[in-house]
Amino acid sequence: MNKESQEYIRRFGVGRIAEHHVNAIVFALLVITGLSQRFHEYGPSQWLILTLGGIDVVRLIHRISGLTFTLLMAVHIVSASAGVILKKWPASMIIAVKDFHDAIDNMKYYFGIAKHPARCDRYDYKQKFEYWGVIAGGAIMAMTGLILWYPTTAVRLLPGEFIPAAKALHSNEGLLAFLVIITWHIYNAVFSPEVFPLDTAIFTGKISRERMVHEHPVELARLEGKSLDEIVGNGHGKPAPQTRPSTPG
Repeated sequence: MNKESQEYIRRFGVGRIAEHHVNAIVFALLVITGLSQRFHEYGPSQWLILTLGGIDVVRLIHRISGLTFTLLMAVHIVSASAGVILKKWPASMIIAVKDFHDAIDNMKYYFGIAKHPARCDRYDYKQKFEYWGVIAGGAIMAMTGLILWYPTTAVRLLPGEFIPAAKALHSNEGLLAFLVIITWHIYNAVFSPEVFPLDTAIFTGKISRERMVHEHPVELARLEGKSLDEIVGNGHGKPAPQTRPSTPG
């Protein structure tokens, strides 16, 4: 392995790393306390509820975790929006037409039709769709959770049918979020061949330059002030031939 491929590039600061860990802890608490209430008739759920001190304690932990998650999401949205609007941060999480093309290009690559994977920027299409899924799902969980927490207040403002609808939405969205995390996110962060046995980027904030070339070549080209061809080479790990004319003198 050459020296260049051993280089590491920082992608996340301390703030983003801490935000991820806090969200992961809060999400775990929501899943544990939420699913134990939904499937309360099963032995493990009953054991957990009794161990934590009863159903009232479980509900209290769930509600505090829900408020914390809602606050974290609100702070994230406000700070990200302010950064993009006021500080001119690049809107790197916005889904664009290129993301759909990248998904098709990757399918071609997986089936051996294309010679190289999609050339992605800071975040690829999978990361973007997962991100917006969390935002949309979090908004649904927050709104329906408040309705279920204060049903008498809700029926003063909304038709009574909103209560059972909120219960179904809250329960099913929570289960869906749990399944997506343990299948999609855990696979990509742990079991994917590119990162196995663990993607350490969210702990160190860095990934190898070799991974950047493979997964985020557009961003790497921008960071190093090079063309995309110089970064990805000929698709076989070799540098691209120098085709630019040399400058006189």
